[in-house]
Amino acid sequence: MIAAYGYHGQGKKALDFFPMMLSSGILPNRITFLSLLYACSHAGLVDMGLELFNMMWDEYSVKPDVKHYTCMVDLLGHAGRLNEAMNLIENMTVKKDEGLWGAMLGARRIHKNIDLAEKIANSLLELQSQNAGHYVLLSNIYANTGRWEDVAKIRDLITKRELKKVPGWTCIEVENKIHQFGVGDKSHHLSREIYRLLRSLRRKMEMAGYVPDTNLVLHDVDEEVKLECLFMHGEKLAIAFGLIATTEGTPIRITKNLRVCGDCHTFSKFVSAITHRVIIARDTNRFHHFKGGVCSCGDYW
Repeated sequence: MIAAYGYHGQGKKALDFFPMMLSSGILPNRITFLSLLYACSHAGLVDMGLELFNMMWDEYSVKPDVKHYTCMVDLLGHAGRLNEAMNLIENMTVKKDEGLWGAMLGARRIHKNIDLAEKIANSLLELQSQNAGHYVLLSNIYANTGRWEDVAKIRDLITKRELKKVPGWTCIEVENKIHQFGVGDKSHHLSREIYRLLRSLRRKMEMAGYVPDTNLVLHDVDEEVKLECLFMHGEKLAIAFGLIATTEGTPIRITKNLRVCGDCHTFSKFVSAITHRVIIARDTNRFHHFKGGVCSCGDYW
């Protein structure tokens, strides 16, 4: 129950189960604390996360492993407490892995700390030199700061080393059939209807205050091309198909193999308000429940 509430971004409800568990005579183990720290990380409960992390060994003799440290790095990093996160990494006694450095790199991307981002990315590449995703992360960091020459170098390196990036996709199940959408996908038999609906939604959303975040298009192209790139994201296509293919008033459930992008997150909030539909999105990190223009994550993700 603790883990489930944490996955759905309801950190405070997840934490409510901990004293209930203790009062029933069940002692916490490493999985309990991992679930608690995960819940804190995805709800921004920094002080409670620190308290639980210290409590592990001091009160219950549960030794933190690299996954517990990763949760703490993610928690501190997202809260902007980057020095504390880095100090935690430097002083930890357990072996560091790619998940730990990846959590820290995520924080660096959010807070635009390019120097440390490069340092952490290089640590990741030392651990997994054949993982294309790490090169893509570093390329995206450079793109965020307009360092297009460095972006070109990284992409050239990916090509020379023959690395393959995992393509992003979004799935939706309708009437026991899985429909999968990638960026700019036009292979679906309802593509014309999907893009027509997206154009209609975009006009309504812009009237309601939606502003596309073209900073998330990490290519050196003009603004109009960036808008078109955002418009064709797989999440948007899947949601539009869901609106067409499911009964009015029923929830739309989508699954994504990567982390949901910021503009698609904003798009989903606006669509939920305009269409009066609940949208439930599962990405690699958590669930997002969009209803009435609000997401269950509280925009903390």
